Amino acid sequence: MCRLAAIISNEYFSPMENILALNTMKEGHDGSGLGLVLKNLGGEFEDKKELPILSAICNDNKLAVLENFMRHMGFEQKFTWTPKINHKPGSEIVKRDHYIIRAYDYAGKNKELPQAEKDNLLLKTRLELKKIGEEDESILAFSFWPDVITLKEVGDPLEVGEFFGLDVKPLQAKIVLAQGRQNTNYAICLYACHPFFIQGYSTMTNGENTAFVPIREYLTGRKIDGYIGYNSDSEVFTHILHYTHKILKFPLKYYKHIINPLTTSEIDTRKDSAVLKLLKRSLRPLCIDGPNCTIGFIPDGTIFMTQDTKKLRPGVVGGVPGKYGLMSETCGLNKVIPSRDISQDIFPMKYDMVVISPDAKEVKVWNEITD
Repeated sequence: MCRLAAIISNEYFSPMENILALNTMKEGHDGSGLGLVLKNLGGEFEDKKELPILSAICNDNKLAVLENFMRHMGFEQKFTWTPKINHKPGSEIVKRDHYIIRAYDYAGKNKELPQAEKDNLLLKTRLELKKIGEEDESILAFSFWPDVITLKEVGDPLEVGEFFGLDVKPLQAKIVLAQGRQNTNYAICLYACHPFFIQGYSTMTNGENTAFVPIREYLTGRKIDGYIGYNSDSEVFTHILHYTHKILKFPLKYYKHIINPLTTSEIDTRKDSAVLKLLKRSLRPLCIDGPNCTIGFIPDGTIFMTQDTKKLRPGVVGGVPGKYGLMSETCGLNKVIPSRDISQDIFPMKYDMVVISPDAKEVKVWNEITD
């Protein structure tokens, strides 16, 4: 199993808080990787909310290629954040040539594009960069989106956080997803490290997805840009969220109904039974065969946790108004928000989706049967 640590706050904080929470859950990950997705950025990025940020890794021999490609695609570099690398003697982390966190502005005719076309351009640019470096892993492009940063590296999460210098030169955000990875692939691949991201949507998952193949075939059959790759069987969770909310335009709660549909008798008790029956029939290939615990966010900053109906993976939500944690284990919450009322902690069960508002003030538990 992996371990998950997400935090949402109405104030900016360092992702080291998530990493320290992961460190308390160390028995649940094997040190084979850390993945971070930061949203609603502060610090040096607070005044750059509208600028798309490229998060990537690049070798020396492809840096000029990357820079020329970005200019060719109509982007002008505005700001670069460089991690303060602390490569300790004896560390097993293999330092790469360039960790790229760059904010760009739209140049030329791109400035006048409608927002939907800009969104598609950002996705296309990331996918093309990924393709350029795919054969030799000379370029790894994780995200290219406004107000979002993605960092991934192989190693123990605490060591990776210190390696990036996040303890001395922290990035800041109001939403951070972090995964301490337990490798279940034959080879470690950074594209397989959670969290995953596409056009403002991100998820990370602890568990198994034995229905991966039919889900992958359904998604790739939609011919939607970005539904490719799948180095991890958990990446489909992000794409199902994107497909449900952005493409089909259903409210967030229907994501739960799609990945974990109710039985027919349970559906019959709901006022929207006709809608749910249609979704169950038409989107049956997207049903997840768990067990899984999934944490994610949507573009407006709403964050959630939901469990597979088998409910065999740990998950807990708790905190105080203005700051909440969504964790694999209670000890992670204890590390991040020790002053909370633990009697109010939420352990979502098979019908539940816990949803926290973007301002970290309101927590709701949606139940598939009653809500």
